[in-house]
Amino acid sequence: MKQTPANLGIDQDPVRHPEGCRPGMDCDTWLIENATLINPNDDKPRNGSVLLADGKIQAVGEINDHDCAAVPPEHRLDAEGLWLMPGIVDSWARLREPGLEHKANIATESAAAVCGGITTLCMPPDTDPILDTVAVARFIKRRAQLAGRARVVCIGAMTQQLDGELLSEMAALAEGGCVAISNAQTPFANLNLLRRALAYAATFDLQLVLEPTDPSLSARGCAHEGMVATRLGLPGIPVSAETAPLAQLIALLQEVDARVHINQVSSAAAVDMLRHAQNQGLKITAGVSIHHLWLTDMDTDALNPNTHVIPPLRTERDRAALRQGLADGVLSVIISDHQPHEPDAKLAPFAATEPGISGLNSLLPLAFKLVEDKILPQSTVLKALTTTPANIFGLDKTGRLEPGCRADLTLIDPDAMYQISEMPYFSAGENSPFLGWDFAHRVEKTWVSGRLVFNQADFD
Repeated sequence: MKQTPANLGIDQDPVRHPEGCRPGMDCDTWLIENATLINPNDDKPRNGSVLLADGKIQAVGEINDHDCAAVPPEHRLDAEGLWLMPGIVDSWARLREPGLEHKANIATESAAAVCGGITTLCMPPDTDPILDTVAVARFIKRRAQLAGRARVVCIGAMTQQLDGELLSEMAALAEGGCVAISNAQTPFANLNLLRRALAYAATFDLQLVLEPTDPSLSARGCAHEGMVATRLGLPGIPVSAETAPLAQLIALLQEVDARVHINQVSSAAAVDMLRHAQNQGLKITAGVSIHHLWLTDMDTDALNPNTHVIPPLRTERDRAALRQGLADGVLSVIISDHQPHEPDAKLAPFAATEPGISGLNSLLPLAFKLVEDKILPQSTVLKALTTTPANIFGLDKTGRLEPGCRADLTLIDPDAMYQISEMPYFSAGENSPFLGWDFAHRVEKTWVSGRLVFNQADFD
């Protein structure tokens, strides 16, 4: 059954106990035995057990009886044949709250996240009100606590009201809990202001997240500028709309020692520019959305509005370069770029529809499909989903399957076949081009800080 905000059954108590926990029981204590441990820092999977307690991973591997004596019988799980890995850190996902609750909200999307093995969501600042004050960040954190599912952390706004004209109190936002600072897809009024923002961030050692785009080149465009867009009569967005502002940014970073993460790379030319910048020693990292690793401008040929995304889907050559960029380490993060929409947003002609894909439920299966189809090594994909985004955004003790780390874990059945529309908690936005695709690697259980927040068995 399609899960809606009314029937999600999310208790509004932030310390809600999962089903199966008796009053007074330590609900964070679990023993997961005989699992195939998928650790991003290990060369290959290994069999073993994991002990969870007090919100942390207490032990990994062979666990003696004394250490697990306090685990109640109902919290001892035989996971033979299943994979256990750190929960995914999705570093760019719009949850639509506050401001666009008619599309989705934090409760629905954080539930969809844990159903898809995602335990941490980084939320961009283009909310309403704009995430340019600590008060808005605290509101979002509280709403996520009330939902009781995935952890939600905030990315603050670089400029007031995201207008690109006046710098925000970036240091105050970082002190208030924002893990990074970004201007989302809003360009700066001029390069001098961007240079000042970089210098400000360098002074306080803030992590910046930028999406290079030139509005004069991409204005009103909705597809990659090329043969497909020309044949369909769609206004195109050239590669230069990405590479021209990226070149300007790289030039500024040669003078200002700031840490910058390029959020979404879509072209082969941008990958080459980033490779050169990294070889120069600049503090610049980059990521790619999962749909850019699978789809191309040929997928817009049927005018499916669910393939309308910004930046646009580009050519097969660009897709191959993005995949190679991940293999080489030039690109080091994979994101969902989750943007749920209500049905009406995708009912207009292609160019008039709202851009964006609902990507939380498809991130994990599409990522593992890269491994299954021998496109990328498993270690590369795992790090891009877990340890690397955690490191970039300063999420300490996150994204690892090691003692002392946060007990954010997901248990996967590698052989279970399903379609994402069949998932118990599906995003409130059904705008996905991957509906109807057959996937393996179904999430069976997810823990956040040691609490069981999703259990597939409850729906079987």
